[in-house]
Amino acid sequence: MRPLTLDGYVGQEQAVGPGSWLRVAIEHDTLSSVLLYGPAGTGKTTLARIVANTTHAAFVEVSAVTGTVKDLRREIEAADSRLLATGQRTILFVDEIHRFNRSQQDALLHAVENRTVVLIGATTENPYFEVNSALISRSRVVELQPLDDRAIRTLVSRALEDQNGLAGAFALEPDALNEIVTLAGGDARAALTSLELASQMAAPAGVPPEAPNEPLVITLEHVREANPRHGLAYDKSGDMHYDIISAFIKSMRGSDPDAAIYWLARMIDAGEDPKFIARRIFILASEDIGNADPQALLVAEAAFKATEVIGLPECRINLAQAVIYMCLAPKSNAAEAAIDAALAEVRSGPRREVPNHLRDRHRPGSDEYGAYLYPHNFPQGWVEQQYLPDGLEHGAFYTPGPRGWEAWRLEAVARDRANLG
Repeated sequence: MRPLTLDGYVGQEQAVGPGSWLRVAIEHDTLSSVLLYGPAGTGKTTLARIVANTTHAAFVEVSAVTGTVKDLRREIEAADSRLLATGQRTILFVDEIHRFNRSQQDALLHAVENRTVVLIGATTENPYFEVNSALISRSRVVELQPLDDRAIRTLVSRALEDQNGLAGAFALEPDALNEIVTLAGGDARAALTSLELASQMAAPAGVPPEAPNEPLVITLEHVREANPRHGLAYDKSGDMHYDIISAFIKSMRGSDPDAAIYWLARMIDAGEDPKFIARRIFILASEDIGNADPQALLVAEAAFKATEVIGLPECRINLAQAVIYMCLAPKSNAAEAAIDAALAEVRSGPRREVPNHLRDRHRPGSDEYGAYLYPHNFPQGWVEQQYLPDGLEHGAFYTPGPRGWEAWRLEAVARDRANLG
């Protein structure tokens, strides 16, 4: 079902829509080196096949899974001979280019730079992390997004009718189509695989699906039978990992328990390390809640301990309890702001001496340091006294939040000190 021309290509309007650089380059056969970056099933290899079908250049392919430096050098030498002998360019397609190590990627540099080959690299990993920066600087990065529901519907409907697909032998119930779209999660390959498997469930034994009397109906149940488990895409070290943990943290910070629990479920379902999740909750308890609710840190600690002692699947409940607590707790980032401001002062400010009355007394001459006022000798356990070094004033670093225990204690302290006055 791969289209052979851009007219048959579905989705990715931002990358190959009318007037885009990539579309113009393909249509005019003037493509320069490009890295196609996006999740599985978004059309990276299909675009390379379209280039192969439309270009006048020689098109060769090397797999980064099985290819070696020797394979690359052989293709580059052949491209160089071809260019010298006939003037024909060579387009080199490297699928899963991020799987090449640095020395393999380095082998491409000179050939790409002097245009012995035009590189098309396809990767599901962020090329700015996984591809040699020198190679990126000689190429253009084009990002492909997960296909939207409309594009998936178009692909499935086309596969039902196309002679290269199911050739009209099957009809798809609307609910079944909706289920395939949902299960695909923006992955065209996953959608077509679900359709193929569901068609096998719908075809009774002994009836050749290519020539039924009437189209066989694929129902919602057929789709679900063909896909007993709905697994959403997730990578434990790639962009999706960081995107989902970012959404998880921001949902807790934003006090949205439904969203935070959803992202928690996405990670648990994908097999994420529960201790990694618990560590992020632990950090958030101080970073975003702090002393607005000091209990949050204890809840986070208990959740982390549960992941160590209990483990999955049971610790999912402990994690969920902690996540909901973090969402509902009052928020304050005063602790983080205070330590970051103090560190900035320490690292860029002048050297500041300890006030004499605060210095250690276990040395000769300490009697001249001046009197230290012991707070417990005074009502309310407090007395006015300089603790900051000279040049810094109260409020230089810590600004209490206006919510929760922190705000209540601030008011209580101010009230007590006023009474002392």
